[in-house]
Amino acid sequence: MDYLVKAVRGREMVSLTISAIHVEDALSQAQARGYTPISATAGTQSIASRGKKKFPLVLFSQELLALLEAGLNLVEAIETLAIKDEKNGTKATLDTLLQALYQGQTFSAALEQQPAAFPVLYVATVRASEKTGDLAESLGRYIAYEEQVSLLKKKIVSASIYPILLMGVGSLVILFLLGFVVPKFSRIYEGTGGELPFLSQVLLAWGVFLENHGQAMLFATIILVATLFIAFSQPSFRKKLAQLFWRIPALGKRLRIYQLARFYRTLGMLLKGGTPIMPALQSVSGLLDTALQASMKKASLAINEGQPMSQAMEEAGLTTPVASRMLAVGERGGNIGDMMERIASFYDEELSRWIEWFTRLFEPILMLFIGLVIGVVVLLLYMPIFELAGNIQ
Repeated sequence: MDYLVKAVRGREMVSLTISAIHVEDALSQAQARGYTPISATAGTQSIASRGKKKFPLVLFSQELLALLEAGLNLVEAIETLAIKDEKNGTKATLDTLLQALYQGQTFSAALEQQPAAFPVLYVATVRASEKTGDLAESLGRYIAYEEQVSLLKKKIVSASIYPILLMGVGSLVILFLLGFVVPKFSRIYEGTGGELPFLSQVLLAWGVFLENHGQAMLFATIILVATLFIAFSQPSFRKKLAQLFWRIPALGKRLRIYQLARFYRTLGMLLKGGTPIMPALQSVSGLLDTALQASMKKASLAINEGQPMSQAMEEAGLTTPVASRMLAVGERGGNIGDMMERIASFYDEELSRWIEWFTRLFEPILMLFIGLVIGVVVLLLYMPIFELAGNIQ
């Protein structure tokens, strides 16, 4: 969700549009950029800005990297991209970027003026490259980072598609049986006068109730779906739901691993690009969930006081036993950035194995459950017919 943050830097008061999970995240992102936040308001963007397409940051970085490697300077490369995207919605963003470069601003400062298109991580990566003069290498590093993050997201999405389809189809079949077939059978059995099994009576009573109050049930279902849709659109509800997921032992552990993988990969990329440790920690603090924000502040304070990173992360609860050892090895070898990316890859592999194991176990259990529900409904419907046939014999 987008937040309009009013902040102060020096004597200048500015308004920043920041995409964040909640208000605290928006304020922390503004503070990480060097501003002193005053207030944050949700949903104040204009209708026109809501209709704009999201800036294709990865595609922009890939094209910019290709032009820089072809021998063009930065301004020429962005001018070329602006001409190419003349008919697209990204031209306005590139024109604003060019205007800032024409005025003599640095590339990172020009990017920072458009936080809706260029996140804090991207700006920090470019700012670090300006000190070392390796913009092309930094862009390549950011592209590789985004590809790794999107790869894990694709694995999660692809693993959840089949169970969602299975639950959807199974729910439709069960609703069809309860909403159409059961009322038909209830009318058939209503005039028989025979004594039905208790569970069959309950099922048929449901069919009679649904037939008599079908419109009211449909209206209540529509209201329930609309209420859930509105609730999920609220950041506060999603935050409470996420906190509930964190309390589930098995799921909470995997969510923590996912958060740490993204945290270590991002921090490692910034450190490899030359960003100092404290600014890098401030840049990535917004990536962590609120459940880990306090641990992040504790670790940052300990590192700022001179404590080794591996010890500070371990005491703050931001490592696992394997990650803690790998961090210590990286500190001794002077390659802490590379080691953090290796830790992130280790976490990604662990998550991939767990997702594969969970889907292989969950899918047959889900199919068995749906089959049992449908089978029980059909059996209860036909049980009086079976008893009638037995009496005739």
